[in-house]
Amino acid sequence: MKYKLLKSHISTSFFIYSTCLFAILNFKAFASPDWSASATLPGNIECHEVHGKEVCLSDGNRANIWQASDQEWEKLVKRGAEHALNYPVEITRLQLPKTSMDKFFQSDSSSPLRRFVFRIARGLTQFKSFDAIYQWLGLHEFPETTAEYGPNYIPPFNGTAREAMGVSVFNHNGYQGLSFSCAACHSSNLFGTKVMGLTNRFPRANEAFVMGKSILSKTPTFIFRTLVNPPEEDVKIFNEAKTAMKYVRVKEPIALGLDTSLAQVGLSLAIRSKDEYASFPTGRFRPRANPLDRKPADSKPAVWWNLKYKTKWLSDASIQSGNPVHTNFLWNEIGRGADLEKLETWFETNQRKVKELTAYVFATEAPEFNDYFPGQINITRAKRGQKLFLKNCSGCHGIYEKAWDQFDDLSYEESIATVKVRYHARTIVKDVGTDPLRYEGMNYFSQDLNRLQISESIGTVVKPQNGYVPPPLVGIWARYPYFHNNSVPTLYDILLPDYKRPKRYVSVPAIDKVQDFDREKNGYPSPALIREPFRSDREHLFDTRKTGMSNQGHTSMMLDENGGEKFSESEKIDLINFLQTL
Repeated sequence: MKYKLLKSHISTSFFIYSTCLFAILNFKAFASPDWSASATLPGNIECHEVHGKEVCLSDGNRANIWQASDQEWEKLVKRGAEHALNYPVEITRLQLPKTSMDKFFQSDSSSPLRRFVFRIARGLTQFKSFDAIYQWLGLHEFPETTAEYGPNYIPPFNGTAREAMGVSVFNHNGYQGLSFSCAACHSSNLFGTKVMGLTNRFPRANEAFVMGKSILSKTPTFIFRTLVNPPEEDVKIFNEAKTAMKYVRVKEPIALGLDTSLAQVGLSLAIRSKDEYASFPTGRFRPRANPLDRKPADSKPAVWWNLKYKTKWLSDASIQSGNPVHTNFLWNEIGRGADLEKLETWFETNQRKVKELTAYVFATEAPEFNDYFPGQINITRAKRGQKLFLKNCSGCHGIYEKAWDQFDDLSYEESIATVKVRYHARTIVKDVGTDPLRYEGMNYFSQDLNRLQISESIGTVVKPQNGYVPPPLVGIWARYPYFHNNSVPTLYDILLPDYKRPKRYVSVPAIDKVQDFDREKNGYPSPALIREPFRSDREHLFDTRKTGMSNQGHTSMMLDENGGEKFSESEKIDLINFLQTL
């Protein structure tokens, strides 16, 4: 599969901006994006009335976020891909001492080391190697053949040994510390291809934090020295992680596939002092009370390619200002016990890395349905679905102009292409009745974030919202299960009123295009058709009746004026065929 990320920009002049590069090594030469709350998308803006409210859509986006020349943009993207795979914040305090971990894996099952670890964190003793940990974490192997590359650039395989996607290795005087990068949660295996920027459906990063905190808090350094006989550099790595974890509070997700990073940030700030750098309290201290202790605010990791169409960040647009990559690093590091003064200095001295990663995530593209299921969209049905979409959905989700609207005598591939996306010039928030616990969670620590000096330094402003962003639908076919909390297994089920949606479903990795995907409904097959061992695995059972996992909402637009279903069975399939072209 070709690298769509680096190919010529097709039929989208708004992808290309002109700028003078006065000094290649000086980033001041690039135009600075508008990261403010009043930012708008570039392009032509058209406003019209929808249900009595003005809707203003732009035909532009910010794929080339720094407005660089094509040649320099390609360099930025390639370097940014490396940062996405290898966490660039080398000052991060939570690292694993690799040499000592290797000793643990090689130790006999009856060794004192194994017995000790079993007592404090028995889950770790199931692993025999780092590869086993990576598999449990949901990490993916790097692509090795051309067919395994998805649409977004991944540094090509050069035949040398390397860890899984999302694993970062730091050098400490010849010894290695391991940590995890953006790719751990924002890359996925999609029917044999590795897609950067696509949600990892089964990440266990938060569970790893829970296990790590248990081990570090219960293992004195002298026990580590006695049982492992580590090199001195590993002792330093261990002690740094042990100290950092004192200021990290962890929380297990309510279901496999969901992420508790929001809660981890909020609860971790509640441990720290209330000064402008959230400094580390000395002596005995008690965490401040926070509703996130008992209330879930879980959500799935978001796709990256939507960023180019947005001006505010996160599923609820609560990040009103600032570069989302800056914010991501800040939240990552609060959740890893960082010294925020040192992180602020890192930001100041590593602007190039931040800008390279920003270029990459904004430039990512969605995988196209036709690349995985060639010729399987019914164009006649898709055109009917387009009319239904424009009448019922475009006010929130934008307009997608198709080649079939503009040209005749096109090939199948040419006909289904989207030639222009029109999305909100300024990101909007809507409350359509979906589970509110995720957006409510921002209320419980936004003040802690806004008071930080580092937030002011990077221009991040948090403002809790009442609802979620109705997202652009580019690549919507690959983003199942749906809603921020993964509560809806297929596109077909979204088109039902919530009281008709399945209460429970079973998830399965996207390995086999026939067994693991319902092409007509677009999503997970019905539970009876899920293959083993996943059908019997309780972790893969999603129950929407649990708190924070509700599939409610998005219903009024599925009903007609008499309260009946708006769309017939045939119309639902028409809509799905259209959505699969996006």
